[in-house]
Amino acid sequence: MINNIPKHIAIIMDGNGRWAQAKGKKRTSGHKVGVERAREAVETAVELGVESLTLFAFSSENWNRPKEEVSYLMELFIIALNREVKTLNKHNVKLKFLGDTFAFNQKLQDSIKKAESLTAENSQLRLNIAANYGGRWDIVNAVNGLLADSNHVDKINEDLLASKLSTADLPDLDLLIRTGGETRISNFLIWQAAYAELYFCDTLWPDFDSKELQKAVDEFTRRQRRFGLTGEQVKEPS
Repeated sequence: MINNIPKHIAIIMDGNGRWAQAKGKKRTSGHKVGVERAREAVETAVELGVESLTLFAFSSENWNRPKEEVSYLMELFIIALNREVKTLNKHNVKLKFLGDTFAFNQKLQDSIKKAESLTAENSQLRLNIAANYGGRWDIVNAVNGLLADSNHVDKINEDLLASKLSTADLPDLDLLIRTGGETRISNFLIWQAAYAELYFCDTLWPDFDSKELQKAVDEFTRRQRRFGLTGEQVKEPS
């Protein structure tokens, strides 16, 4: 059968640094352009009718990058949040951060709280920014949440664990996109990606425009999602 538009799309926005270096610029300039592509991805998701868009902005492993680059990213987060949140709110987009945001400086934490509070009642699109996020961290954090509730210590199951993940209130992940030519998911939404369709492309994130996102969605609609069934049990794509 032909699938509809994915309800939940997640993107590993890879290639900012390589894009900048290929142009003889500092890696940080690639991140700045990457913010523009993120805005375009949000606009396209709204136009397509996607319910939830999750962007991998900063992994828990990214702290190991050069200090100059990490410092720039922290400042860029603040600038982008303060600049974009009013527009997101105007277009009925709800913003949520996934990850251990307490590791960020107080200024960034305050900007995150303000942005989430301002957009909390919006319903057009759920925009989730994974920052200081790791899939293993998410699972361990969920398990600890369950262990804190003594009623669940001896009867943890998939549904209970999923209810404690950072994505508990989001639709199941349908499509996971990675730009930049790498073919791994790099500790991103590893529980949630169990039955997601994976889409890898060579396009570096600063060049991943609305047409590229549409191409990924078109590919998704052509795939047969079997969820453990045989091909004979699922109607073939027409």
